[in-house]
Amino acid sequence: MEQTRLNKYLAHSGICSRRDADKLIADGAVFVNGQRAEPGMQVTEQDEIQVSGKKVHAARKPVVLAFYKPFGVTCTERDPHAEKIISDLVKYPERVTYAGRLDKDSEGLLLLSNDGDLIQAMMKGANGHEKEYLVRVDREIGAEFPEKMARGVYLEELDLTTRECMVEKTGKYTFRIVLTQGVNRQIKRMCKACGYCVTKLKRIRVMHVTLEDLKPGEYRELGSEDVARLYRDCGVCRK
Repeated sequence: MEQTRLNKYLAHSGICSRRDADKLIADGAVFVNGQRAEPGMQVTEQDEIQVSGKKVHAARKPVVLAFYKPFGVTCTERDPHAEKIISDLVKYPERVTYAGRLDKDSEGLLLLSNDGDLIQAMMKGANGHEKEYLVRVDREIGAEFPEKMARGVYLEELDLTTRECMVEKTGKYTFRIVLTQGVNRQIKRMCKACGYCVTKLKRIRVMHVTLEDLKPGEYRELGSEDVARLYRDCGVCRK
């Protein structure tokens, strides 16, 4: 029988994040086969696990949602100061969390899943997964801008140069960009370094998954073929 770390088991069961699971275990709220759980212990699906007196059931099949995050929604699971968070809009029967943030003032595609391993693999910058964006800036785009962005831009505040990327001018003030890394606020930082300010940013694709006809605030559950491709491309074994 395959064993899994208890905090990972609880996270996959939709109870909470791994970090919160560690806290529940440390606080003595978790019992395995009637005994108080210990940090780092391994469990199987045959074990009886309770959290605060309630039995925990193993997670069902892996789920991936494509969600159109609207402008003004904060990517967070807990922030008492946020006016609106993702869980206010995504009312799914079990706990899902997102892969890759979008700023409050940005919009577009977020992938959400109940599989923490898949989430981590999608977020890992070293994996080079593509993310595509449509961007509008505050002034007319010069002829040299796309090439300069595509070569990689030195970000002084982070002391790093961004990876080479695909940049295509699509209008007087707009361009399309495909990134393969996950630097915080990367596009806005790159544009600022080139003398531009982003006025609108929309993510339209993550890996092979696109927004399609989703409207802001809507989500759809990916089909089995799309989910299988995500696992394959991320190098993650399905549960």
